[in-house]
Amino acid sequence: MGKPGIDFPGLGVGLVIVRDGKILLYKRVKPPEPGHWSIPGGKVDFMEKAADAARREAEEETGLAIGKVRLLGPSEVLSAADKQHWISLLYLAESFEGEPQLTEPDKLTDFGWFGLGELPQPLSEFAAAAIALLPDAAIS
Repeated sequence: MGKPGIDFPGLGVGLVIVRDGKILLYKRVKPPEPGHWSIPGGKVDFMEKAADAARREAEEETGLAIGKVRLLGPSEVLSAADKQHWISLLYLAESFEGEPQLTEPDKLTDFGWFGLGELPQPLSEFAAAAIALLPDAAIS
């Protein structure tokens, strides 16, 4: 049958979480883009709505309770280095509760809140696409 993103384009989601004009980013361990800073996200399961997948993945990765989410737009990442191809729907968390944690240390090694002028490097293509879709007032 094959693996999504590797044997055929995968369908993914990402969630932008903003607090006080700063975006929450995590440092990835596994492909695609290991060692890059990115927004929480992952793949959409069969028969799962994409918005629900974005909420679920973010809750699993951050420990936050995610409320309402709003669609920002699509993204497509072809990572030649990782031989992966993902088409993703990117969302913005309109509400959340709690403090972020490292809940999946096998997937993510570090996290932080970053303003546009202080984005960590390297930044994943996925995160860059999400940031480009943000409304101007969302992040400083």
